[in-house]
Amino acid sequence: MALTVAVVGGGIGGFAAAAFLRRAGLHVALFEQAARLTEVGAGLVVAPNAARLLRRLGLGQRLEEAGVRLEVGWEFRRWQDGRVLFAQPLGEECERLYGEATWVLHRADLLGMLCSAVPEYAIHLGKRCVDLRMEDDRATLVFADGSTTDAEVVVAADGVHSILRGRVTAPRAPTATGLCAWRALVPAEAVPGFARRPVQTLWLGHGRHLVHYPVSGGRQVNVVAFTPAGSQDVESWSSQGRPQDLAAEFADWDPRLRELLTAVTSVGRWAVLERDPLDVWTAGRLALLGDAAHPMLPFFAQGAGQAIEDAAVLAACLARDPGHVHAALEQYQQARVPRARRVQIMSRARLAHHHLPDGPEQQSRDAAFAAEDPLGHNGWLYSYDAEHAFAERNAT
Repeated sequence: MALTVAVVGGGIGGFAAAAFLRRAGLHVALFEQAARLTEVGAGLVVAPNAARLLRRLGLGQRLEEAGVRLEVGWEFRRWQDGRVLFAQPLGEECERLYGEATWVLHRADLLGMLCSAVPEYAIHLGKRCVDLRMEDDRATLVFADGSTTDAEVVVAADGVHSILRGRVTAPRAPTATGLCAWRALVPAEAVPGFARRPVQTLWLGHGRHLVHYPVSGGRQVNVVAFTPAGSQDVESWSSQGRPQDLAAEFADWDPRLRELLTAVTSVGRWAVLERDPLDVWTAGRLALLGDAAHPMLPFFAQGAGQAIEDAAVLAACLARDPGHVHAALEQYQQARVPRARRVQIMSRARLAHHHLPDGPEQQSRDAAFAAEDPLGHNGWLYSYDAEHAFAERNAT
């Protein structure tokens, strides 16, 4: 009889876990607290390390239909005049080196793709997990409506504010970065032409940076900015800001950027908090995954990608040794912690890198861009195949 797995959380990580676990032949049920799945969030990047895994779920065509294939990534521009400091050629060169393109798409499109790989009967909405009881041979989830469910394995994919993380490790208070994030989606016809290019552009300045790229097959442009936080900022994707306040943060920047911001009519705004990497992701029959395991700053554009890698490896571990759950989860932890930690730490390092004031440090950073191999320096990230790496690690 197939191993039974309960996934808590219906975000990117949760649905990726359910999809890969089903692909591995395991019995999966997914529990999401929301009464319906909505288009929360905005754009995200799916680099080759994640895109190749999505294709193995049979989602390649949907990725190509919903996503925008980047021709250039990490196009860093100077805040004052838009001068290009660095640009990473992608397109055909990325596919030649890594066998896959880099894509940008709306979070809802990625979630819909993953949801399509999970049968409707396995998805349970309106189920807010409030407790977990573990015994030697099973785990029991308790929901706010009083219902329960048993499983042999529980996957906590319940996000940055994970309820179940505390069952694995002692709670740790996040650290304020001093920044807030702004997110907006703008119709492509409303923005200047440079923002419609299949390019991931980052404008860098003192204490601030702004990112934009097209999503939804090119029909919308995703705008993300980071500026000094205010006392009212909280860590919540549902928190709203005012477009005029966003524009004011960049009032003296390049006129082209100011023109883009005039097209923003609605914008989210929330505090950006930081959490240290975890050494332990599993306890008993419980495994953390995605933001519940490695909540990382967004500056390396790998949050979704690392959650998809987690899902693929977790499924491989449980399928390889379903009769020994504890050993399988230990393998998962050993395989994933070093990789996710490296990405998490590099994401943290970009905070200071992006926000230098004009002066010697900024000039040194800009000069260093010219010395980098634009695409090859990310080879460790893009060439990584989570499933193949696990198979090689456990080859007998």
